[in-house]
Amino acid sequence: MATGVLALVLGGGLVWLALRLRQAALARVAARAAYFDHVAPLFERPLRALSPTGFARLSGQIGEVTIDLQAVPDSLTFRKLPALWLLVTVPEPLPLGQRLDLMARPRGVEPFSAFEMLPLQIALPPGAPEDAALRSDGPPDPQDLAVLAAHLHLFDDPRLKELVMGPDGLRLVWLADEADRGQYLLFRANETGQTPLAPEDLRPLLAAVLGLRQTILTLPEDLRQCA
Repeated sequence: MATGVLALVLGGGLVWLALRLRQAALARVAARAAYFDHVAPLFERPLRALSPTGFARLSGQIGEVTIDLQAVPDSLTFRKLPALWLLVTVPEPLPLGQRLDLMARPRGVEPFSAFEMLPLQIALPPGAPEDAALRSDGPPDPQDLAVLAAHLHLFDDPRLKELVMGPDGLRLVWLADEADRGQYLLFRANETGQTPLAPEDLRPLLAAVLGLRQTILTLPEDLRQCA
């Protein structure tokens, strides 16, 4: 009889655990799909999609400019903690000669970037973060380097990871979330992105990428004189 009671207790415990795991999985799926819900009202004509990772993807208009948002999880083992990267992209043509990619603390295996595929390593302009690297797909135009130098202050935010500018558009990559250290060290739990992206976090990034675009479009002659 005692054996039967023990079996019932163990069986009930397994059922409870399975239910808890299922609930956690469903909550994780829902949170990832809703990651951009709080910032969607910032855009005109927002379009929603889901990436293969289950995270939401959002694109829309601010004025006449198209903005695309992606959330990219990064759980590579060499990182101290799993991370979630926010990609803020303006996928519109620009009058730039080459692609320039400034990466803070490059590791060589960033899942969100083609940084390592760019063939040329470029000397950092004055004022760039000391732990950064700059690459290009061709000899950079001095005017393009001057544009980049004028916006190096964006890296005063330590969570800004990458700035990409080129003929096909602009991108900023920002550290949106990291796994809880205690939960990760004890249980290897990677629950990044469970809280929706806040408008107050996104607004400065939107202002930065739109300001960079405006510089490229409206100040080329001034920047050429400074280059």
